[in-house]
Formats: sequence, C-alpha cells, structure tokens
Amino acid sequence: MEYLKKSKEKQKEDLTSTRTLVAEIIERVQSEGESAVRHYSERFDRWNPKSFRLSKREIEDAESALPDAHKKDITFLRDQVERFAIAQKKTLVDFEVETLPGVHLGQKYIPIRSLGVYVPGGRYTLIASSIMSIVPAKVAGVERIVACAPPRNGQINPAVIYAIKSAGADEIYSIGGAQAIAAMAFGLGEEVLPPVDMVAGPGNKFVLEAKRQMFGRVGIDLLAGPTEIGIIADDSADPSIIAADIIGQAEHDPDSPQFLITTSRELAKRVIDEIERQLMGLETADVARSAWSKNGEIILVSSREEAARLADEYAPEHLEVQARDLDWYLKRLKNYGSLFLGEESTVAYSDKAIGTNHILPTGGAARYTGGLWVGKYMKNVTYQRLDRKGSLTIAPVAGNIAHLEGMFAHERSTKARISKYSGN
Repeated sequence: MEYLKKSKEKQKEDLTSTRTLVAEIIERVQSEGESAVRHYSERFDRWNPKSFRLSKREIEDAESALPDAHKKDITFLRDQVERFAIAQKKTLVDFEVETLPGVHLGQKYIPIRSLGVYVPGGRYTLIASSIMSIVPAKVAGVERIVACAPPRNGQINPAVIYAIKSAGADEIYSIGGAQAIAAMAFGLGEEVLPPVDMVAGPGNKFVLEAKRQMFGRVGIDLLAGPTEIGIIADDSADPSIIAADIIGQAEHDPDSPQFLITTSRELAKRVIDEIERQLMGLETADVARSAWSKNGEIILVSSREEAARLADEYAPEHLEVQARDLDWYLKRLKNYGSLFLGEESTVAYSDKAIGTNHILPTGGAARYTGGLWVGKYMKNVTYQRLDRKGSLTIAPVAGNIAHLEGMFAHERSTKARISKYSGN
C-alpha cells in the first residue's frame, strides 16, 4: 500500500463551547418555551415573526412562486424515494410462531406516532434532504410530521417549502439551529407546537450536538457529520469521471473526506491532474479545493482484495466501485453507507434523484449501522401468548434462573402459576 496523496493530519476540534451553548439553548427552551426560541431566532437568524408556523397562504404562495419545471423535478425525486421506501417496508414482516407447545411468540412493526424533521439551510439549499427525511416516515405510517427550516434573508426558500409539503409534512415552522431541535422535542405548547416522539434530518454541528443531547428524551435518526466519498477503481476506470465524483462530494464542506483506492498508478496520476483541471472555473471551487487539499487521499494497492479490505477499514458513507467484476465487490464489501456499482452509478444520483436515502452514517459508523430508511420510523416490538401447558413448561426454568440470580420476587411469580395451573 502506497499513499500517492495523503490527507493532512486533523487537529481535534474543541467542541466545549458548542456543547455549552447547545445545553444552554435546550435548558432555556425547556423552561421558557416560545420566548426562548424567539430569543435565539433573533440572535442567530435575525428572525422574529408573528408566528413561526407557516400559514396555508404562505405555503400556497411558495408553490405559486416555483416554476413548474422545478416542481416536476421535486415530484420525480419524491416518487422515487417513495417507491423504494414502499419496497423496503414490504421486507418488514409481522409474524407469530409456536416455539414450544402452547408457547406463541410474535413480532409487530408499529410506526412512531409523531416526527420532527430538521431541514438544513446553510451553505446550500438542500431540497432533497426534506424528501429523504419525510417520505419514508409517511410510508411507515407516521401520523404527524412537522418540519423546521431556518429562514434565509427572512424566508424559507420556496423550493424547500414545496418539497417539505409535497413530501407529506403536516406542519412547517421557520425555526433553525439547536433551538429548532429543542422546540420539536419539548414542544411549545399544544396551541403552538406540540412535542414529537423523534427528530430526524441533517444539520450543522449545533444541530448535531442538540440531537446528541436530546437523545433519550426523543428518538433520533443518526448523528451524521461531514459527507464522505470513497472510490475503488482499476485501470478500466475513466479518470475524468472519478475526478468529477470526488469534486462533487468535496463541494459539500471543507471538512468532507474523499479517498481513491486503485490498483493503477497511471490512473491515480491522471485523476490528480483531472481534479486540478476540473476545479478551474468551478463556482464552488473554494470549498471543493479546500476539502480536496485537506482531506483527499489516493492510495495505490496491489490487488482487489487489498482494495476491498482497505475500503472496509475506512467504512465510508458513500462507496463507488469503478472496476471490473462488480459482483465480486458486491459480495465482498461489508462496511459502507451506500454502494455505487459501476461508472453509470454515482453519489450525485443518490443525493438528488434515484430514490435510495442520502442520510447515511459517517465517520466510520458504517461499521455498525446503516442509513435512514422506512424501518427507522417503525418500532420492532414483540409479544407472547401462552396457554397453561406452555406456561407450565416455561415456569420451572424461569424460576430456577431467577433463583440463581437472587431475584426471588421473579421466582415467586413463576411459582404462583405452577401452583395455580398444575392442578388443572
């Protein structure tokens, strides 16, 4: 293994001030409610409207302001995400099985009751994120979905409003940052914003920290940091395509990591040249160049086995394979948020149009979890149903184990059933 380009050593970010500020926001929103939200909205967004909730008229005006071509594209994305979520839901099976005579065990999938979705509004207008967060929840059967998005220059982008509404949100609020997460989790009163059971959606470090601190009070989808891309390629790959895909993810954030693992030294050199060429004249080159300079890596390996092993160690959010024998990689690779097989597939498709979810694990979390999907909004619960014969089969064993553990009240509950049922 040889590094032809290595990322710069990252200094660990001191998040003490972020954690302290977020804790302060959460505490004040919990104790003061809407007045605290207004305080922080004014402080961070210079925004203090009469009502944070968008009216029906405001939503209709946003739709009217949006060109039909944009509506058509947003609707296409929504439909693709919905189709894939429906297919995913079909894999979630309720069942009941008799494991012993008279012992019936089952499982059910029950959707959560209410959801709060955060739609970020920082460097870019992330229209697709609202679709990714809301549509799977609608398919899951969530009864109530609210969305919060920060205002930019005094309003939410009309395309974002249209996407949120077309995805199926029931309520839309113009609140940003950690105060939005706290407002959805605690609620602002039944007449203003009732609390939700779970919050979802990406955001900046303050939103991420708020989700981290609120977990337990509410459920969360996942804690996702800066987006990542990894690419495995051999000498059959097109360096201009690889460069375009690397830059495509690099433009997200100066902290976004990218890596290329290749068995071809010549390809690696050409990719480096292509990245420099394609950065010239790019509107977002300042962000993309910074990310590539600080976080880009190119690693030369001797075999596809070494490439697969190294990719699994990285466990990237997005992993593209542009090489021969794609089926081999599909069977072999284990750690990734989403996998893109062949030159014809790209992360940009998943981010914007194809239907798989783009809210995915980062920072190596793909080692132990997947991304957001319809099942995340459904609780997997179990139940038991026994007749007396089955109860008498289980009771002695359960009682013995309870006795070994010193949990004598548990033992008594098993003996009570033995006493009652053994005479019948």
